[in-house]
Amino acid sequence: MEKFIYKKTSDITVLSASFTDFTYKKHCHKEYAFGVTLRGIQQYNLDGSLHSSYKNGVMLFYPEQTHDGRAHDKTGIDYVMLYIDPMLFLQILQKKDIVRFSSPIVYNQALEKSILHLSSAILSEQDEALCSELLLSLVDNFTLTNICTTYYKKDNTLIKKAKEMIYYKLENVLKLDEICKELAMSKFQFIRLFKANTGISPYQYFLFCKVNRAKQLLEKNKDIYSAIAECGFVDLSHLNKHFKRVYGITAFEYKSHLN
Repeated sequence: MEKFIYKKTSDITVLSASFTDFTYKKHCHKEYAFGVTLRGIQQYNLDGSLHSSYKNGVMLFYPEQTHDGRAHDKTGIDYVMLYIDPMLFLQILQKKDIVRFSSPIVYNQALEKSILHLSSAILSEQDEALCSELLLSLVDNFTLTNICTTYYKKDNTLIKKAKEMIYYKLENVLKLDEICKELAMSKFQFIRLFKANTGISPYQYFLFCKVNRAKQLLEKNKDIYSAIAECGFVDLSHLNKHFKRVYGITAFEYKSHLN
């Protein structure tokens, strides 16, 4: 059985999930993502290695870190995730550049509790003032430990340019020839370079960006058919198919979770 509950505030989205057989396809998020495994063993491939988060494990992802996800066995998993706008997180952390983490999974009781408290407050629609205080407490738990590290692998200049070209033409078909001409490299050189830098292919990144844009449009105007048109999906089933691979539910179901 699959259960995915989303609740969004202005800059934070909470996911409460429970499933057995569902598998996330390889994807990434624009936000920082912090989660806690509540039951079972959650497994995912990240940075070329298989990671396992056991009960009370705290999972840490920085923006655009490619990963997949699944339950270790048929008993399934329960977990919560917080998706926090990068600018907001860095502002509170008092950092200018994107930070990453010394380990993708930690067992830190203070950090675990702060994630669970903020998740619970947002899911139960507590006052914004309380949620802001809990968010500050969460970020303070990063500054009080050695979890954060200032080192961050900057995008290759060519890859950064390619990402910009992909992102600003999401309503169209991905045209590698145009990108490769601009970058002065062959199609296969570009695909190899892109995968080496991001962990996913240009087409996978293109689909992820389309889905993420559709999600943002749904949150903004709650018009699913406008999102389909603006993001270049064929129809609702096409959007739903790719949306579920990243978020566990269809775009139509996600829309129903929005206030």
